[in-house]
Amino acid sequence: MSERQVGRVVSVDNFRVFIRLDDDLTSSYKSGFKGLYEVARINSYLIIPVGADRIVALITRVKMQEEPEFDTDKHSITLPSSARYVTATMLGTIEHGDKSDRFIQGVYNFPVLDNPVWYVTEEDLNRIFDYKPDDTDINYQEDFYLPIGKSPAFPDYDVKICPDQLFVKHAAILGNTGSGKSCTLASILHSLFDYQYPPEEGKKDKRYLNNAHFIIFDTNGEYKSAFVDKEGRSEKGELFHRINALHIDEKGLKVPYWFMNWDDFDYLFDPGPGTQAPILKRAIGLGKNNIQSSKAGILDRVLESTLNEVINLACGDEEWKFEAKRNDKNKRYDPNNEIIQLSNLMVSFDNQALKDLARELSILGKENLSLAQKSSSIKSIESIYSNYKENIASQNIVNDKNIDLPTWFEYQKLITQFIDAAIDEHEGSNSKLSEYVSTLRLRLEGFLSDRRFAEPLLLNSKEEFDNSLSLFLSFIIGDMYRYFVGESQDTGTFDPFISYYSSPKCEKETDQHRVSQITILDLSLISYDVLENIVGLIGRLVIEFVSHFKPDDRGKYPIVLILEEAQNYIPEKDRKEKESIAKKVFERIAREGRKYGISLIVSSQRPSELSKTVLSQCNSFIVHRLQNPDDQKYVRGLVSSANSDILDQLPILPQQHAIVMGDCVRTAVQVKINTVFPKPNSNNPRFVETWLNENKDFPDYKKVCEAWQKGIKDGDNKDD
Repeated sequence: MSERQVGRVVSVDNFRVFIRLDDDLTSSYKSGFKGLYEVARINSYLIIPVGADRIVALITRVKMQEEPEFDTDKHSITLPSSARYVTATMLGTIEHGDKSDRFIQGVYNFPVLDNPVWYVTEEDLNRIFDYKPDDTDINYQEDFYLPIGKSPAFPDYDVKICPDQLFVKHAAILGNTGSGKSCTLASILHSLFDYQYPPEEGKKDKRYLNNAHFIIFDTNGEYKSAFVDKEGRSEKGELFHRINALHIDEKGLKVPYWFMNWDDFDYLFDPGPGTQAPILKRAIGLGKNNIQSSKAGILDRVLESTLNEVINLACGDEEWKFEAKRNDKNKRYDPNNEIIQLSNLMVSFDNQALKDLARELSILGKENLSLAQKSSSIKSIESIYSNYKENIASQNIVNDKNIDLPTWFEYQKLITQFIDAAIDEHEGSNSKLSEYVSTLRLRLEGFLSDRRFAEPLLLNSKEEFDNSLSLFLSFIIGDMYRYFVGESQDTGTFDPFISYYSSPKCEKETDQHRVSQITILDLSLISYDVLENIVGLIGRLVIEFVSHFKPDDRGKYPIVLILEEAQNYIPEKDRKEKESIAKKVFERIAREGRKYGISLIVSSQRPSELSKTVLSQCNSFIVHRLQNPDDQKYVRGLVSSANSDILDQLPILPQQHAIVMGDCVRTAVQVKINTVFPKPNSNNPRFVETWLNENKDFPDYKKVCEAWQKGIKDGDNKDD
């Protein structure tokens, strides 16, 4: 019998094991070689040896049961004795290896009845949470585990996660408001950046995450205080220099409208599907393809009918005379005039095919042509026109594709010029069509005067600034400094990104001289009406940017997108008749982002209302307190049955505590997340304490409201 034994197996099912603790175990602790070991506490672990391997089981239930004893000598029943039982969920196996033991998830060799059960040691915990190979070269994808908190069952033991696994396959941080989601995220990022990574071989200096890229979509304006501390100092008083975070508030968050594709325009402007949508799509196509006139479209509309009429006429009547059906039935005229007018019209266009048609039509319009000459001319006309139509069709396909390209066009001309041109192409000056489109035109005009839309989308821009797309992406991703160093860009041109980047908003001097590893997009004052469009547009631009890398370079530039309160813009149920534009984008990233090096971390207080597609692609979960039964049920459906027992604790988890599951940990575990400093600005208000202050914190109503009317926060109401 092993000195570590604390009980024996009395029952086994698919993933649970029932254990009777030894009678000589008079407390919840057993003395061992290195001290006292806890053996019967919820969230603690037990070891079940099976051959050379050891099964790891998590205690989920303890009970005491009185059992009467039958005296065989006296044929009587004595007073009952107490027996203690433990229910545990089998999580994985510590496999015995030639060089070292290693932990794997799952059980393949089940225990038998009367199988001994051991207490867990620190060495066992290290195998479970922090397996390291014998090789000196660390594999950060598999072997690097980062401490994020303490185990409630083992207060002195650090619970660790694999950061690479957390980010590479998407993750979700879930929990009720106030349960600690924001602090958890900030704590993990602080731990990630504060960790002292070993130096490269042959070098002495330790390495830091200087080339990391995190983009936080901060809907509540919480994260500035966690990463852009005004004092620039950590809790220990040391300079907070390892994270260079760029905070972009609503003044600097400009996403030019010309970066939008057709889906973006369609979702934002919401044109009617019958008439308005085709007209708007064609109008945007005219703008992005820099087609200043609709004459070519008008010609294309009338050319075919007129040309067919002329050809039929030439083939039908030897005298080239026919009855006009347009005006006076009794009026006869020479069709040569029609041919000449059509020829002159086509000559006015800078198109070789049309010029060739004009030449052949002028031949057809000559008098005294023989039938053979007419036939030859008509064949030439038909051939040229057929090729012309094929070229037009191909060009239209190109133009349709160009609609989705992030190319410049003037928004105001969309209203005043391109919509009219699109209408003319369809039905000339048809008043009915113009009437149908009038409400769309009014809507587009309204966006110009509505600051909620005009300012963040730059709708009033009269010209494009140079390299707008590359500047925007380098700004958002955090590489603007390197962009300018490499390209020697002129910063004197009109550019909202450059001006913001060089303004006091970059509160540390180093902001303008280093890569910004964390970019915080403050969306708290972005109108809900445009929030989905802006978030979705930024997400789409990021993934399309990296998807344009050479195949060999894909994945060499990892970017993590952190979506706070994600249920607000990637909901499962669409709030409009159309599918949410942000939902469409991030579902694509969830499915395809891994191969491009784009990862998602979604944070939500209502997982049941979040896109099922996005959550189904998450392989790691950090779940705080969840009290809504629908949310609990939904989370249970995302994890394995073996982990369902530990989820019973969700309604009673204290603040700062979470259950961590999935690929980032070797097994599901409850953890008290490390305290973060500085914290995100998400603390609960102190009601009673504040009410006792006798109006010491009386708000300046005038100042607050003036800032509100300007579309800024009171704290930002300064002369910049």
